[in-house]
Amino acid sequence: MNITQEEQADQLVEDFESFDDWEDRYRLLIDLGRKLPPLDETERNEENRVHGCQSNVWLAAKVDREGGKNAVEFRADSDSSIVRGLIAILRKVYSGRPAEQILTYDVEGLFERLGLNQHLSLGRRNGLYSMVERIKALAESVASNMTRAHG
Repeated sequence: MNITQEEQADQLVEDFESFDDWEDRYRLLIDLGRKLPPLDETERNEENRVHGCQSNVWLAAKVDREGGKNAVEFRADSDSSIVRGLIAILRKVYSGRPAEQILTYDVEGLFERLGLNQHLSLGRRNGLYSMVERIKALAESVASNMTRAHG
């Protein structure tokens, strides 16, 4: 992946800041969600379900070991268009990154820059952080498996 997490975050912030009105930013969020690749029906199961979200959210991960990079690829979906947009943001900064980058990235700083903390309901914010925790738990699992495999 050629674009860094920071470059990806800066692009998201720039896209959000191109709209003054939060109504338009919500439309951008929904549009980002529409562009998510579909989640296979078999992945919409209890094992992949993210708990702590008001909406139904499923998150699946796999490790891409091609070229020894051990990048964690995430796929996710929700029955809520706003949540799908939040998933799209998380995928942009997390998916395709090594587990170490996922675990150390300051996603709260990004949420602050995007204004999500001020403009999402408490329930949506809790759900967003539940998704982040799930992503980090999956990355932690990948990192510990890598350590065991090479240790």
